[in-house]
Amino acid sequence: MCPRTIQSGAKSTTGPAGKGNPWLKGALGKAACAAARTDTFLGARYRRLVKRRGHAKALVGVARSIPVIVWHLIDDPQARYQELGPDWHQRHLNPQRKTRDLVRQLEHLGHQVTLAPVSDIVA
Repeated sequence: MCPRTIQSGAKSTTGPAGKGNPWLKGALGKAACAAARTDTFLGARYRRLVKRRGHAKALVGVARSIPVIVWHLIDDPQARYQELGPDWHQRHLNPQRKTRDLVRQLEHLGHQVTLAPVSDIVA
């Protein structure tokens, strides 16, 4: 389930995931399909990935997340699983950073940007 990294000199590209254990891969695939339909962090991860990567690669991404979560739980005996929720990314969005990034993108395209608060525009 782990994607390969192919390196040649300074050039680095990603390759297909390794074959691995076919039984484990099948079980993780079924678990990922089930998780994709839920209103959980893994379901939200699937919906975020499917927009950019497509159905199959999004399922592999969710399937890979499951053993990562399990590894963290096994590695630290004090750790307890806590569902982050489907809105985790929205709750951790920094509006100032997003504004700064969008302004930089517009300036890079050759636009001059002036920001004004919404209350000034509405009035």
